[in-house]
This record gives sequence, structure tokens and C-alpha cells, in this order.
Amino acid sequence: MTSPSSAPYLLINNNNSRTKFALADHQHLLEHRVTDTSALTSASLLDTLAGWQFQRIVLASVVPEKAQLIRDTLAQHYPLVEVSHQIELGIKVDFPNPSSIGADRLANAAAVIAIHHSAPAIVVDFGTAVTFDIISADNAYIGGVIAPGLDVMTDYMHQRTALLPKIDLAEPPAAIGKSTVDAMLSGAVHGYRGLVQEILVQTTHELPSGKKPMIVATGGYAKLIAAGLPQIESVEPYLTLEGLRIIGNLNFKHT
Repeated sequence: MTSPSSAPYLLINNNNSRTKFALADHQHLLEHRVTDTSALTSASLLDTLAGWQFQRIVLASVVPEKAQLIRDTLAQHYPLVEVSHQIELGIKVDFPNPSSIGADRLANAAAVIAIHHSAPAIVVDFGTAVTFDIISADNAYIGGVIAPGLDVMTDYMHQRTALLPKIDLAEPPAAIGKSTVDAMLSGAVHGYRGLVQEILVQTTHELPSGKKPMIVATGGYAKLIAAGLPQIESVEPYLTLEGLRIIGNLNFKHT
């Protein structure tokens, strides 16, 4: 492990596939670590955090069992804020059942408004699922879209067919594949861009203000997919963690 590092915040983004950690001060993310969520135990959590010193924790989790493990391991030692619609987010939440909104999605919405000061906005998060989160012109989270993630789609083809291999996703050399792998890459990347583009068209059309939204992408395949979608204005890999930092500033007194 590296030499001890100290910061006011430990930020934890606990998602289905991976759990991401960051040390942060009030203005910046400082260091990052990541672990597989399936392997997360109390012991592995403490091992992952070894060498880091922090004063308080901001947690966003969409995996209830692992969220409880994190609470049980850390909350008795540190003040902990867990992201939900019930805390200060810097945005309004205009949604029929706000408790059903994923904490990472609320963090994304908080981040895009605080960082860019531009609304309406759409955040596209390429994770296990791809999510679209819509923020209205008056800074309110008003809903979104959930679709299967790119890995889910390609892994399903490999698992359900006898001859299609598991592929590593990359830009296809051409739309017309000259091998099985190239054909799969074309279907995955170009097809996924089509899915994302159509969802952006429809959600933009339904925005109440009729104004053009700012569109920001984050998550594992954001850079790959956004490369062919000019309407995505910015790719920000750490947007969710930035949202947790911003939420920490809103819910903890600066000390």
C-alpha cells in the first residue's frame, strides 16, 4: 500500500459490478481505488482503505446487502451520510416515488448541475445498466430511462449461443464485419450508439421547457460510445464521485 493519505472525505460508490472509493477534500477528488462488489467483505473493505485517513463518509449504494456491510464496518467510527432524496442534494426531486431512484443517479444529477450550472441536462451513465437521468430547466430531477448495459448484451450473446465468443469491446474496424468478432463489435458499438441516440432524441423532445439539454456521459464505456455521438458534450469518468463530494459539502459542516 502507499504511504498514508489524509482528506476530509471518503467517498464510496457501491454499484452492482464494482465499488469505487475516493479520498476527497471540499474541492477535489484526490485518490481512487476500486474493488469488485461481489468480493466485498468487512475484511476486504478495510484492506482496500488501508493507508487512507479520513474524517467522514459519503455513501451511494444500489446493493442493499453491501451497503449494510459498509455501515456495519465503518459507521460506528465515522459520521456517514447516505445519498437519498431525503438529504440535501442541491437539486429538487420531482418524481412520484423518489425512494426508488438509485443513489448513484441522484449523485450524477447533483454533480452535473453543480459543476456545469446548466439545465436542463441529461446524464448518461454506462454501467451494468445504462441509465439516463433527466434534470429539468428548473433544476429538478424528473425521471429517466434504464436499458441493459453493453456488457450485459454482449455477455448474453456469448452465453446463449454455441459459436459466438466473448469479446473485448472496442471500436469496430468497419460497419460490415469481416470476421465473427468484427461483426459482433459492429453490432455492439454501432447498435448501442443507435440505442443511446434514440433515447436522447425522445427524452429531449419530452423536456418541459423545450430547451436543448446539456448531455454528459460517465461510466465504463462512456468514452467508447460517446466517440460516435456528437450530441454528448462531455465525458466525465468520475462524475458520480464528484457528486458524492458535492453532496458531502452540502450535508457536513466544513471542519
